[in-house]
Amino acid sequence: MAINQIKKILLVDDDPLFLKLVGQVFKKSGFEYITAQSAEEALELLHTIPTPDIIISDYEMLKMNGLEFRTHLMLDAAYKDIPFIFLTSFSDHDLVLKGLNLQAIDYVTKDTSVNVIVSKVNNILFAVEKQRELSELEIKKAAKSLNIKSIPVGSPVINGYTIDFWHQAYHDIPGGDFIDFIKVSDTHNFIVLGDVMGKKWMAWFFTFGFLSYVRSAVRFAAYNGEYSTAKILKQVNDVICFDDVLKDILSSLSLLLINTETGRITYSGAGDLPLLHYETAAGQLKTIGSQGLLLGLFANGNYDEQEIILQRGDGLFVFTDGMIDFTDSTGKKSDYEQFSKKLGSFLGQAGNFEYLKDSLFNNNLNRQVDDQSIISIYKN
Repeated sequence: MAINQIKKILLVDDDPLFLKLVGQVFKKSGFEYITAQSAEEALELLHTIPTPDIIISDYEMLKMNGLEFRTHLMLDAAYKDIPFIFLTSFSDHDLVLKGLNLQAIDYVTKDTSVNVIVSKVNNILFAVEKQRELSELEIKKAAKSLNIKSIPVGSPVINGYTIDFWHQAYHDIPGGDFIDFIKVSDTHNFIVLGDVMGKKWMAWFFTFGFLSYVRSAVRFAAYNGEYSTAKILKQVNDVICFDDVLKDILSSLSLLLINTETGRITYSGAGDLPLLHYETAAGQLKTIGSQGLLLGLFANGNYDEQEIILQRGDGLFVFTDGMIDFTDSTGKKSDYEQFSKKLGSFLGQAGNFEYLKDSLFNNNLNRQVDDQSIISIYKN
């Protein structure tokens, strides 16, 4: 079966002649391949190369064998879901079962025709791609039929401030980013930006659990006259750590409270990226970081609270890691400083958020590797 785009294979074997033979056959079949002559070398390579679409590994290798190599991959969330095929020079029923128990896709003996191996890989990658497409389709159907959203339709109106946001789901599939604007009184407005970690396209289902807890904690705190963002985050985290559904799910969160009466903004963060404060008078950006841990990581999240005062014309930017992530020839990268510099250079010219969207954010879509979300707060 044909694969629509070039797929990358990591071949692991301590026999260099076998690697060369198999690699050349895969190359002629339209694949890109990378070789490693030991499991240890393969583990080091995985940190420096683009994530392969499939791994084919020999079982019998010195030091770390194929089963041990697979076990290492299973312990790493970044690699455990890569389709994996074992190669061996002998057939052993118990060995096959051990490999399959480690979620290996297939088990092939080395005397199998190389063309047959290529055909197996083609079929596996085709099946994986189809399953991914079906999963994404189901999520899109669910989002449409449930008619519930983790991203608001429009920005809130807050006296003295202009609030804007931009969100782009990865591959247009609802993902782990969530945004909310919660008005609890004429003078108190909360801004929420979160990102459920990992889970790929399944993250969207968990956003509503986090959002419901945040909304409840904010409403309950406001009802009791308590406006501490740090205390609200602690309450949310305490509940999540004891929730049987969410206790193993982690999420970052930025929680801000705008008090229009005092002109002050209170901020607390849970494993989020530092905010960027644009000072118009100085014409520069400065970072505002938090110490809080990801929601759901530990019962004590050590959440702190900071007060921010925006002068007239100042801007405050809150964003998820999808804004700083990108891909190049060596794979996925994150560069907070690069994003900060780009944003700063445009702020010196920009008169409004629409300019930023058209000039900066929309131009990054071809390098997008995750959901992208950013909220801007301008002091009028």
